[in-house]
Amino acid sequence: MPAAELSSLLASLLLSQTEPAAPSAPEGLVTRLKVEGGVDAYYGFNFNRPRDSANFIPGTGTTAKRHNEFSVNLATLGVSMDPVPVGFRLLLGYGTGMEVLHLAEPAGTAVGPDVWRYVQQASLSFAHGPLTVEAGVYPSHIGFESLQSQLNWTYTRSWMGELSPYYQSGLKGTWRFSDAWSVQLHLINGWQTIGENNHGKALGTQVAYSGERLSASFNTFIGEEGSEDSDGLRLFGDGVVTYKVTEAFSLGATADVGTQQRPDSDAALWYAAGLTARMQLSGTVAVAARGELYKDRDGLISGAAQTLVEGTLTLEVRPAEHLTLKLEARQDHSTQDVFAGRATTDEGAPELKPSQTLVVAGATVYF
Repeated sequence: MPAAELSSLLASLLLSQTEPAAPSAPEGLVTRLKVEGGVDAYYGFNFNRPRDSANFIPGTGTTAKRHNEFSVNLATLGVSMDPVPVGFRLLLGYGTGMEVLHLAEPAGTAVGPDVWRYVQQASLSFAHGPLTVEAGVYPSHIGFESLQSQLNWTYTRSWMGELSPYYQSGLKGTWRFSDAWSVQLHLINGWQTIGENNHGKALGTQVAYSGERLSASFNTFIGEEGSEDSDGLRLFGDGVVTYKVTEAFSLGATADVGTQQRPDSDAALWYAAGLTARMQLSGTVAVAARGELYKDRDGLISGAAQTLVEGTLTLEVRPAEHLTLKLEARQDHSTQDVFAGRATTDEGAPELKPSQTLVVAGATVYF
């Protein structure tokens, strides 16, 4: 080998020993961050023409709460990071739906509806193998529907959705046995509450299966509910099944049953069942229909001892990837007078009727 080439080779070897190669850059935190948001706006018309412009019964109506108004159910903005192994999600919201969502929060020092008014989710997570642990405020494990309109088959929520938790606060552990089977265990403050109003905590469980055509889950809740001087043990079970009959036609069924002990009285009981069908007519157009019965025997959950029956028909159009338009007709009937009407009582409050009919047009843009 010529001397010049030998000298060049030796110099290269010396440099490679004295100047270590730059390490490959690990995946940065910034690249793992995901930003999300959207606006869910609507116009609703109630043929009762309620004097106070309030649709649905008090404490419910996370969609289309206001009659004869263009309004916003939910405007959201959030940031999240998948747990690899540590992650988080912060999701804030504003609108009529958020006002309804936190109405039952117990008021007190550093707690109450005003404190948590804009919070949909604020949680930390840790993943290791098949186990994921999440702590903070996060979506409830109960029910068929989500607070996010674009994730639901219909626009307005069922009574089972409105009268069960959308969120909970505490600690959740999820163990995945396989791609299809998983279980969850929750230690939470209570039934859709961040603040505590008694000394008891609640437990929740879920067993879930998710296949190509069939998905099912069984969810439970057990805990002391109510204020300190009137609390009682609440037991609740919720089953959800979805089945993809064909590529275009799907069915969703859900059933609830709950009971709660009450001081100096018999235990309260409520139960419900609903069926929803969805047909994809084309790549951008779908229709959905829902029927539901909700029996609140003692009025503990809905505020009146009543049976609610509801039927909904929804037309959905998705003209763009992140835009969902829905036109919906809905009929509600109760065995009690619970829906606001146009006439007023001598005290100036709306007279109540046993039924209401709604037509709602909603648009949701999300990213």
